[in-house]
Amino acid sequence: MSLQDTISTLAADPERLESVYQEAVAAGDAAAFQQAIDDRHATEPENLLYAAWFYRLRATATRARSVVIAWSWVIPLALANGLLFWWLSDDDRYMVQLANIRTGIPSNYLPAIILLAAPLSAALVLVYLTGVGRKRWLPTALISLVLLATGGYVLWVYPQVGTRPFQEQYLTLMAMHLPLLAWAGVGSRLVADHRDPINRFGFLIKSLEAFIMAGLFAIAGGIFTGITVGLFAALNIDFPEIVQRLFFAGGGGLIPVVAVAVIYNPAAPPAEQAFDEGLSRLVALLMRFLLPLTLLVLLIYIAFIPFNFWEPFDNRDVLIIYNAMLFAVIALLVGGTPISRSDLSEKSARWLRRGLIAVAALALFVSLYALAAIIYRTALDRLTPNRVAFIGWNVINIGLLVTLLLFQFREKETGWLQGLYRTYSGGTVAYAAWSLTVILAIPWLFGIDQGAVDSLPETVQVVIYEHPSPILLKCPSSPHIYLLDDAQKRWVANIETFNERGYVWRDVRFVSCDDLRSIPDGTPIPADAGTPPQP
Repeated sequence: MSLQDTISTLAADPERLESVYQEAVAAGDAAAFQQAIDDRHATEPENLLYAAWFYRLRATATRARSVVIAWSWVIPLALANGLLFWWLSDDDRYMVQLANIRTGIPSNYLPAIILLAAPLSAALVLVYLTGVGRKRWLPTALISLVLLATGGYVLWVYPQVGTRPFQEQYLTLMAMHLPLLAWAGVGSRLVADHRDPINRFGFLIKSLEAFIMAGLFAIAGGIFTGITVGLFAALNIDFPEIVQRLFFAGGGGLIPVVAVAVIYNPAAPPAEQAFDEGLSRLVALLMRFLLPLTLLVLLIYIAFIPFNFWEPFDNRDVLIIYNAMLFAVIALLVGGTPISRSDLSEKSARWLRRGLIAVAALALFVSLYALAAIIYRTALDRLTPNRVAFIGWNVINIGLLVTLLLFQFREKETGWLQGLYRTYSGGTVAYAAWSLTVILAIPWLFGIDQGAVDSLPETVQVVIYEHPSPILLKCPSSPHIYLLDDAQKRWVANIETFNERGYVWRDVRFVSCDDLRSIPDGTPIPADAGTPPQP
């Protein structure tokens, strides 16, 4: 029997209900008990027993979850993170570089701090949450080591991706996926002892608030820095580069620890945090205000799709906008979901549920449309690291929206919030798993055999490094085209075969006939085409 059913059967037995509450507290299920009382009170507001328990638990929770910032932990950890950011932001010493086969001189691509900022911040945030919350240190140490090792893995393995375009794609993807994995690592520690959907949802809401608070700190810090630099510039005093890095990178390193400390109470589980005051209330109201506006925008946009149907199929930038929009809609659905039904009247809850369902349904339609466009572009061209990553994200978001709608159509009026919590709970696990998969697997899925490449002429090595597969080679004085495959050249027998395999002329690279002849012959395309001619 569920906790809610148990409470329903004890409506006339206050003493037994008190016993059930104490058992729930001992088992770490106080949040579930409070949620069940909230639901019963919302369903039967005239029941005095439920009303008494509702206000009792609300008062208890308010006292327990108020955020008291432990500055003795915050200040040293924030300063340590700021100094690490400042140290690693030295572009002359810590820069991710891409090799240049022609000159042998590497070129700078992005600062290493962009890849390492999230794992470092997550590790120090975990130290704060563990120390102040008096949690066990072993899980914190293990999660921190995994996150830091993942950042090191990216820096070590990215050359394995081989071609310059794919290395650039992988590193750009890592700038997005390492922060997502770091966020999941912090979440896994906070819900380790409270794995129910309500606590996972509480972590999601607090994450949104922490990101917003970090953004506010960043804006304030940017204004302060701009004014400071402007004042000294008026006196013809320019700060040296090392001081500028202290302002920008070092100041940025302070923000993650301070933002989490301001928003989150480490002594309380995620579901027992404060959600009905301050920034929490503002975020919830803002998300619910944006819900009907988002619904209107989606309706208008879908109405215009027939008139611009092929735009995402032909334009990569449109697909990028689509994917950003889908993540924003998911965040809106999460932020607009209440932590308790008691926050809303029956009428408001009913309309909120309808709004969430409508936005999810329209977002699902756009998601399927975007996924079709990505698959179409992939079929015409090739798989790339970007396409693998975003096909996966589209599939996960579609699965999340489908699950949300199925739960809502299946759940009764009193259980729709639990359906949302279960949906979001499963989504967080899928997000973390796919992030880790992208980080670990892409270098090996798109890697090259460097030993085989080294045996080829230098001009061909340059082509391999500068251009993604398929590598099609031709020399100026020969009509024949060859596919470079496993350090062998495979003759493409005729133009019909060329077109059937989806090759396009822009993928054909010209090298000297001598270099092309020096590459060993492989099986022609098709295999029964006969003896391959030499260029």
